[in-house]
Amino acid sequence: MSSLVRTTALAALLPLLATPLARAGAQSQSGTPAPAAAATPAPAPPPSVVAGIPVNYDEAKVGTYTLPDPLVTSSGARVKDAATWTRVRRPEIYKLIESTQFGRAPGKPDHVDVDRFDTGTSALGGKAIRRQTTLYFTADRKGPKAEVLSYVPADAKGPVPLLLEISFSPNSNVVDDPGIRPGEMWGRDKKRVPAPANGAFGRVDPLPFLAKGIGFATVYYGDIEPDFRGGIPFGIRGQYLKPGQTQFAADEWGAIAAWAWGLRRVMDYLETEPAIDAKRVALLGASRLGKTVLWTGATDPRFAVILASVSGEGGAAISRRNYGETIKHITDSTRYDYQFAHNYQTYGDRVDQLPFDGHMLISLIAPRPLLLQTGDQDYWSDPKGEYVAAVAASPVWKLFGTDGFATDHYPAAGEPVLSTLGYTMHAGRHGILAADWPVYLEFLERHLLSTATPGR
Repeated sequence: MSSLVRTTALAALLPLLATPLARAGAQSQSGTPAPAAAATPAPAPPPSVVAGIPVNYDEAKVGTYTLPDPLVTSSGARVKDAATWTRVRRPEIYKLIESTQFGRAPGKPDHVDVDRFDTGTSALGGKAIRRQTTLYFTADRKGPKAEVLSYVPADAKGPVPLLLEISFSPNSNVVDDPGIRPGEMWGRDKKRVPAPANGAFGRVDPLPFLAKGIGFATVYYGDIEPDFRGGIPFGIRGQYLKPGQTQFAADEWGAIAAWAWGLRRVMDYLETEPAIDAKRVALLGASRLGKTVLWTGATDPRFAVILASVSGEGGAAISRRNYGETIKHITDSTRYDYQFAHNYQTYGDRVDQLPFDGHMLISLIAPRPLLLQTGDQDYWSDPKGEYVAAVAASPVWKLFGTDGFATDHYPAAGEPVLSTLGYTMHAGRHGILAADWPVYLEFLERHLLSTATPGR
């Protein structure tokens, strides 16, 4: 299988990122491996202190903890069937995570202005039909929006399933196609700047997906909501502030919930696109966008499959494990507290009192297929913690008659587990690497191309 990611350097884009990757302990972005001809540098040692808070990487110091049982209701009753899960326990968990971690977000707006400015153009050497559509969320077209770039196989005879990626880069930097309208991104000065003409950060080759009959689409997260402190006035959240209000209540939406809100609007659009089978849309995101796709999948069951890359703390990893990044690190006022509801920060020093954990977040995806992707050198994101979460959440999938997480051991790097609740770990760092894309494709072939996708 040909490589799905072009090997290009990140240097051209790094000066424009709102949050420098070089910051110790920062959430890395999904990107590309170094060129094959370059020497592979030794991995830098993980930071021992982040935001003035010590970091543990020793399994012997993880500590003891007890995970809340996803199959025991708030009244103490055990959940024994899928109907009780759906009617009672799932709504309990959903409300806990919504009000505590990601925050309540508004519903579907009364109107979204849809501009289909590229309604179908031959692309990628004649192997694809490209479409480009802008979803304007406000009357002011300079405001928050979603630029949707999509490809379907040129020889498709009807609607096709789709992989939708929420990306760190504008569309013109994701796919090598001169027909893509150049985009803009956020600079360090909190102003929008043109995407670099030669940028290729997180580039994807859609052709292997198209060859299997799966479309590919991408949307830039920064068009929905900027990823920096003080970004509320510039993104979709700013449109919902009341007169005189500058911040939201402690249980209201942070940036991750805003990106998830935007993805739900993209799904609204996909349901109107005849070339796409909107009942078979998979969603992919990495790092903070891995958290985003998990929360999007939890909030919107229309997404048939979720691929969560290196979601780490606040995503699939277990917060009660004192390993790598913790709630206290991620919600520190110098780091990423703006991505979450303010309530989440209050658990930094009392994680044992958190009424849920990462296994309960991922359980909200059940019984739909979910793949957790990690890296064996991504100590900061705790790949073992994501494995522990999968083990703990597996009984929820099994309530629905699926195979759940079908393994009896901690898989090594390069040993993907592609059951309905899946787990794969590459050899290497944080992010999506070239070796991950064939695994994604195999997972989608098993679970998205099937006519009997669980939960659909």
